[in-house]
Amino acid sequence: MKFLDQAKIYISSGHGGAGSVSFRREKFIEHGGPDGGDGGRGGDVIAETVDNLNTLIDYRYQQHFRAGRGHHGMGKNRSGAAGKTIVLKLPVGTEILDEDRQTVLYDLTRPGMRIRLARGGDGGRGNAHFKSSTNRAPRQSEPGWPGEERWLWLRLKLIADAGLIGLPNAGKSTLLAALSRAKPKIADYPFTTLTPQLGVVRHGAREFVLADIPGLIEGAHEGAGLGDRFLGHVERCGVLIHLVDGTAEKVGEAYRSIRTELAAYSPKLVEKPELVCLNKIDALDPEAVARKSRQLARAVKAAGTGGKLLKISGVSGAGMADLLEMTFAIIEVHRAKEAAASASAEAAAAELVD
Repeated sequence: MKFLDQAKIYISSGHGGAGSVSFRREKFIEHGGPDGGDGGRGGDVIAETVDNLNTLIDYRYQQHFRAGRGHHGMGKNRSGAAGKTIVLKLPVGTEILDEDRQTVLYDLTRPGMRIRLARGGDGGRGNAHFKSSTNRAPRQSEPGWPGEERWLWLRLKLIADAGLIGLPNAGKSTLLAALSRAKPKIADYPFTTLTPQLGVVRHGAREFVLADIPGLIEGAHEGAGLGDRFLGHVERCGVLIHLVDGTAEKVGEAYRSIRTELAAYSPKLVEKPELVCLNKIDALDPEAVARKSRQLARAVKAAGTGGKLLKISGVSGAGMADLLEMTFAIIEVHRAKEAAASASAEAAAAELVD
C-alpha cells in the first residue's frame, strides 16, 4: 500500500428537509385541521479513528464527501427520514487542520475517537406546528436548515515511541531491520528510504514502536533532498535515536547538520531526549572508533543536549543491548508522563461536565 500522510478534503453535511403543508381529509371527519409533518434532519460528517489503517491513501482518489439530505415532511403528521450520516475512517495519529493548514482543529491520538466535523441541518416544521386559536388552517411551513461545508486538511503523524534520525546512509533501515521484524529496503545509495517505516521492537516482555524517518540533508528546511515533511512523524516520539555514520570523515559536522534541521523545523524536537549512536563501528579499527567517538562527543557536548553517546553496529549487533536498555528507560518515563497528562485532562473534562 502506498504511503500518504497529507490530504485535502471537502466535506458537506446534509441539508434539513422541508416541513409539509397538509390538511387532514377523512370521511366523516369535518374540519380535519393541519397535519403537515416535519422535515428530516440532515446527515452529519463524522471522523473516526481505527486501528488497522496507517496511511491516508484512501483520500487521494476521493476528496469530496457529502452526507445525505433530510427527507421532506408528509401529511398525516409524518416526519421525513433523517439524511444518511457518513463516517470518515482515519488512522490513529491524524491531525485535522483548517483550510489554512496552520490551525489544528482536532488531534486524533487514540483508537475509537469520534469527532463530528460538520453538523447536519435541522428539518423545517410542518404546518401542524403553526395552528392556533386564531389561525385554524395555517398554510405556513419552514424550509430545512442548510448543512455545513468546509475544506479541511488531514495530516498523519505516525504514533511511535522512538524515532530514528540521521543523514542518508547512516544505517537507519539496517538498524530497524536488526531490532524488529520490519523489512525496509536497504541499499548502498542515498535516499533508499522514501517514506517512514515502522517496526515493533521486543525485548523480553517489553516492546516499543520504532519509526525510521527518511534521511535529512543540510538545507532540508528549505526543501533540499526530501525536505523536512516527514519530521512531523517524530513529534510524538518519546526519544530520538540519532545515528551518525562512523565511516564519514567528519562525524561532528554530520551530527550538527541534523540538529540544525531539527531546530529549523521545530524547537520542540531539539528538546526531546536523544541517544546519539556512532554507527558502523564494525567497519572501523579500534583506533578510528576511539578518535571519532571523541569528535562526536565534543559535538554532542557543544550542543548542550545531554544526549548519551553509544557505539553500535546494526550489522554485527555490537552495542544493541545497551541501546535497547537506554531506549526502554526513556520510553517508560515518557509513557508515565503521557498517562499522567491524559488522566489530568480526563479529570478536568469530567469536572466541566459535572
